[in-house]
Amino acid sequence: MFKPHGSKWLSDIVPGDETWFPFFIIPPKRLNRMWVDGQGDRPVVLSPGFQSRKRMFTVFFNYSGPLVVDILPQDTTMTATYYVQNVLSRVKSAINEQRPKVSTSRTLLLHDNAGPHQARATTQPLREIGIEVLPHPAYSPNLAPCDF
Repeated sequence: MFKPHGSKWLSDIVPGDETWFPFFIIPPKRLNRMWVDGQGDRPVVLSPGFQSRKRMFTVFFNYSGPLVVDILPQDTTMTATYYVQNVLSRVKSAINEQRPKVSTSRTLLLHDNAGPHQARATTQPLREIGIEVLPHPAYSPNLAPCDF
């Protein structure tokens, strides 16, 4: 398929993956004021509501760089419906914008075997718009560069 003069080019591959980005809310300095002796370091005192939070980012890119970056809204779960309506629709429009003559007819999508990616609600629309999904091996960190 990728041989010289083959039907597909490596530039047709659009890999994508989800990853969690944690972030922390740091309390203002006035909440950390305390008297300490000159011998030790001042301990950090956190407010009672301090906690680590995280957000899921979905990133798709191609040979020219990031294509789509989607941030999952807070208190939302990644489902096949969300994936198709909010992520893949943006991927399709970005591909159409970058390659108007070829559109999605040559596109090879590479995403992992997560539930929302393999659901019928995802695979059916991809077939309809002509995007082919490359099979993803069970464990291949070299094919998921978003994880690095």
